[in-house]
Amino acid sequence: MSSLTPPLRRYVAVTLLSFGGYAILNAAAMLGALDSLSPAARFGFAGLVALPIAVQIWATLAAMRDSDEYLRAIMARRFIIAAGVAFAVFSTWGLAESYAGAPHAPGWLVYPLFWAVYGVVTPFVRSSV
Repeated sequence: MSSLTPPLRRYVAVTLLSFGGYAILNAAAMLGALDSLSPAARFGFAGLVALPIAVQIWATLAAMRDSDEYLRAIMARRFIIAAGVAFAVFSTWGLAESYAGAPHAPGWLVYPLFWAVYGVVTPFVRSSV
């Protein structure tokens, strides 16, 4: 990690912390933490679980903002491509649910899909054009 620039080191640290919080909150829900909560409290918990996602997106955008122009352009291109592919895949699946009886995919899956696509495109997007 010492070869990373300071903005990318901060990004890695915040990402690890936010994903850790996300995992802990989801594990708590799976282990029954929601069992005795009211519906309103469950909505609050859902918002709490979404908070680490928002923090991680903020960290990504901050890393882009704080990086040099070249790295910022490459990261932005990867981000845009991954978002476009994730939107297209998830929209296609949603239409297949509506029109073809495909099984339901929960909306939260678009976020891990985005990062999976980002990981796949990263080795191939090596320039800003």
